[in-house]
Amino acid sequence: MSGAAETSVAIVGELSGRDLDELCDAAEAAIKEGGGFGWLTPPPRQVQESYWKGVVLVPGRTLFVGRLDGVIAGSAQLFRPTRNNEAQAAACTLKSAFVAPWARSHGLARMIAEAVEATAVAEGFGMINLDVRETQGAAIAMYESLGYMHWGTHPLYARLADGTWVPGRYYYKILVGESPMVARPGGGR
Repeated sequence: MSGAAETSVAIVGELSGRDLDELCDAAEAAIKEGGGFGWLTPPPRQVQESYWKGVVLVPGRTLFVGRLDGVIAGSAQLFRPTRNNEAQAAACTLKSAFVAPWARSHGLARMIAEAVEATAVAEGFGMINLDVRETQGAAIAMYESLGYMHWGTHPLYARLADGTWVPGRYYYKILVGESPMVARPGGGR
């Protein structure tokens, strides 16, 4: 039987034992491939399990998982600003996104990002932010194709396992309305 792989994205508020195993396996594969959303080497399984269990409990975070043929193959998190941060209440952040190497080239990363954006819009956020290591060219190309605007680069964004420093890029995307950065007719902003 041949055919296209089945892909899906969902919000997860509770992790079953199977979900936790699949999420840890996918994250470990991504970490080993260099897309570990902060981890340079896979942590012990117990540490990773505690991390994922904590993610679904933290107020202001939502965990999205992408599945390939029913198996969790990637994830991302939507971070909301804290309640006391009124000045940035209209902006949320897409964080900790990854897709396991064995699941790439199926459009899953794009689907996950679009699901995070759709949830952000539904919750009334007007803008979304994200950052990514400059060494992650495929992720950069995907985010830019989705309309994310590169606004800055940090030359010492992350230190890799071998001790070298790599730059990182910062992005934003206007989800609702028009960008306050766009010049308006008459010279105003």
